[in-house]
Amino acid sequence: MPQGQPSVVPDDGLTTRQRRNRPLVFVHTGIGKGKSTAAFGLALRAWNQGWPIGVFQFVKSAKWKVGEENALKVLGASGEGGTVAWHKMGEGWSWIQRAPAEGEPTNEDKAREGWEQVKRDLAEETYKLYVLDEFAYPLHWGWIDTDEVVEVLRDRPGTQHVVITGRNAPRQLVDFADLVTDMSKVKHPMDAGQKGQRGIEW
Repeated sequence: MPQGQPSVVPDDGLTTRQRRNRPLVFVHTGIGKGKSTAAFGLALRAWNQGWPIGVFQFVKSAKWKVGEENALKVLGASGEGGTVAWHKMGEGWSWIQRAPAEGEPTNEDKAREGWEQVKRDLAEETYKLYVLDEFAYPLHWGWIDTDEVVEVLRDRPGTQHVVITGRNAPRQLVDFADLVTDMSKVKHPMDAGQKGQRGIEW
């Protein structure tokens, strides 16, 4: 398999192996299709390596049928690769007991609680790969402090990789991340009036 050659070898005192195995932060942003799809493709590679994976969906409704969820859950339970834990904000998160309808937390509250759980998991090194799907949105909306997120990610222990998806990723996060992909749109079927379809959008 081609592994690629870096264009620069920094004078950082690290060996090639140490530099190769350092934990990374990925950001998939931009207005084009494919940000989450690319993140879940990365999760497939992580599963194949036997890594425990934590997926946190910060915006998508619990009612939305996400094809990758079913596929990765089946793979995670197969015993062939890594484990997969899937958490949805739209379901009120799996670790929170539902509040009565009158006291139902807002989406902003739920996003913050999701981030608090991610912080706990990072501190405990629960997963090797974290997919924070659509996490750029609560950062862009100001629900979660971007500077705090950058600080937590900078100080995370071990070799935990984090991929964050969503439009309008804040500049501080983009500047901090190791790999940033801005998905631009050239053409999309919806431009011609076509709605999303099975197997493509979900």
